[in-house]
Amino acid sequence: MRHATNKKQNNFIVQGSILAIASLLSRIIGLLYRVPMTNIIGDEGMGYYSNAFIIYNIALIVSSYSMPLAVSKLVAAYTVKREYKNSYRVFKAATLVAAISGLVVSLIIFFGADFFAGVIFKSPRSAIPLRMVAPNIFLMAIIGTLRGYFQGKNTMMPTSASQLIEQIVNAFISVFAAYNFMVANSASANIAAYGAAGGTLGTVVGSGAALVFLGLVYFAYSPIIKKQNRRDTMSPIEEYPDIYKMLLLTIAPVILSQTVYQLSGLLDNAIFGNIMDSKGFTSEEHAALLGIYSSKYSLLVNVPVSIASAIAASMVPAIVRARVQGAHKEVKKKIHVAIKFNMIIAIPSAVGMTVLAQPILNMLFPTKDEDSARLAIRLLMIGSIAIVFYALSTISNAVLQGINKMSIPVKHSAISLAIHVVLVAVLLKYTDMGVYALVIGNITFPLVVCVLNWISIGKLLRYQQELLQSFIIPTICSFLMGLVAFLVYKGTHLIIPSNAFATVIAISLAAGSYFALLILFKGITEDELYGLPKGHLIIRLAKKFHLM
Repeated sequence: MRHATNKKQNNFIVQGSILAIASLLSRIIGLLYRVPMTNIIGDEGMGYYSNAFIIYNIALIVSSYSMPLAVSKLVAAYTVKREYKNSYRVFKAATLVAAISGLVVSLIIFFGADFFAGVIFKSPRSAIPLRMVAPNIFLMAIIGTLRGYFQGKNTMMPTSASQLIEQIVNAFISVFAAYNFMVANSASANIAAYGAAGGTLGTVVGSGAALVFLGLVYFAYSPIIKKQNRRDTMSPIEEYPDIYKMLLLTIAPVILSQTVYQLSGLLDNAIFGNIMDSKGFTSEEHAALLGIYSSKYSLLVNVPVSIASAIAASMVPAIVRARVQGAHKEVKKKIHVAIKFNMIIAIPSAVGMTVLAQPILNMLFPTKDEDSARLAIRLLMIGSIAIVFYALSTISNAVLQGINKMSIPVKHSAISLAIHVVLVAVLLKYTDMGVYALVIGNITFPLVVCVLNWISIGKLLRYQQELLQSFIIPTICSFLMGLVAFLVYKGTHLIIPSNAFATVIAISLAAGSYFALLILFKGITEDELYGLPKGHLIIRLAKKFHLM
C-alpha cells in the first residue's frame, strides 16, 4: 500500500520520465542526424544554421513558446476542480491567440530575414536558412496549445509521441534536403548557406508531421471532452475576456524569462561576430567557430538538459494541482523528488562527458581537421559542468512558475544576462580566448540564475533541499563512475582498437556501475525506485545482486 501511495504521489515523475525518455530519444536522434549533416554542409554551414536557429528560437518564444506551460497550468487548475468547460475554453482561447501570434511573427521573420541575419549577426548568408524555417513558427504555435492541453490533463503521451515523430521526420528530411540543396547550388558562393537551409526545411516538415499526429489524437479524444463538458453543469463559466487576461498574465512572464535565456545565445553570437570581425576574422572563419560551438559542444550538453526540461513540464501542473488542493507538504515533496531525480542524471552526465569528451566527439563527428577536433574536445571538457547548472535553473524556474511567482525568474534571468553579456564581451575584447569565452558564459549564466532562484524558493516556501542524497552521494558515485569509464575505454581500446566500440562499452558499463553505486550507497531509496517507471524491476535486480 505504501508503495502504491508513493507511486501515485510521484505520478508527475512517471509522466515526466515518459516525456524525458521521449525528449532524450529526440535529442539522440537530433545528435545522430547532425553528424551526416555537419559532414555535408561543414562547420561554416553549421554556423549559418546556428545563427538562423537563434533568431528563430527568439521568435518562437515571443509567439508561442510559453503556450504549453500556460495552457497546462490553467487546464490543470480547472481540471482538478472538475471545471471541464472552463478548461476547454482555455484551450480554445489559447489556440486562437497562438494562431494569430504565430502567423504574425512568421511573416516578420520571413520578410525581415536579411535584416536580422545581416545587421545583427554580420552574417548575411544566414538569411537563407532563416527564411526557410520561418513558417515553422506558426506550426509550433498550434502544436504548443495541443501539447499543453494534454499535459494539463496529466498525460505526457501525446507530447512524447509527437516529439519522436517530429524528430524522426526532421532527421531524414534535414539530411536529404541538405545534400540536395548543396548539389543544386554547387556553383553558388552561398552553397553552405543553402545546405543549412536544407537542414531547416527538415524542421518544418517534422513539425508538420507532429501537428497531424496531435490533430488525430485530439479528434480521438474529443468524445471524452464532450462527455466531460456535459457532466459539468454546476461550475461557473469563465468569460473569454477573463480567460485571455489569465493567459496573458501567465504567458508574459514566461515569454520574458525564456526570451532572456535565448537572448544570451543571440547576444553571444552577435557579440562574437562583431568583436571577431573587428579583430580581422572573416565571416566564414567566425561562422566556422560558431559551428563547432553550437553543433558539437552545445548539442551534446543539451541532450541531458532535455531531461530537466521534461520533468519541469510535468512538474508545473503537478504543483498547481497540489496548491489548488491546499497540499503544501505535497508541493515541497514534489520539489524534493524533482531536484533529486535531476541531479541523479545531470551530475554523472557532466562527469561522463568530461572524461569521455575525446572518444565521444571522435565517434560522433569524425574529422580530418585536427585543430577543429581538438577545439571541440576542449570546449566539451571545460563546459560540461553547465549541464548541472542548467538542470537546476530549469527546475527552479518551474517551481517558481508553479507557485505563481512568475515574475521572479524573469528578474533573475535579466540579472544573470547583464552579468553574462559584460563577462563575454570583456573576455572576447581583451583576451585571446575566442570561442572559449562563450563556454565560460554558458556556465556562469545558469549558475547565477539557479543561485538566485533557490534563494527565493527558500524564502517563499521555507524550503531547503537536503544535500546528502541529492548532491553529495551522486557526485561521489559520478567520480567513481568517471574512473570506471576511463579505465574501461582505455582497456577496451587497447584490446580492440575501435574507438566507437570502446566508447559504447565504456558508456554502458559506466552507466551500470553508477546506478549500482547509487543504490549501494543509499543515494536512492526503495520507495523512490517504486515511484519510477518499471521501478519494481529495478528493485528486483538490485536485490538479486545484493545492492539493497
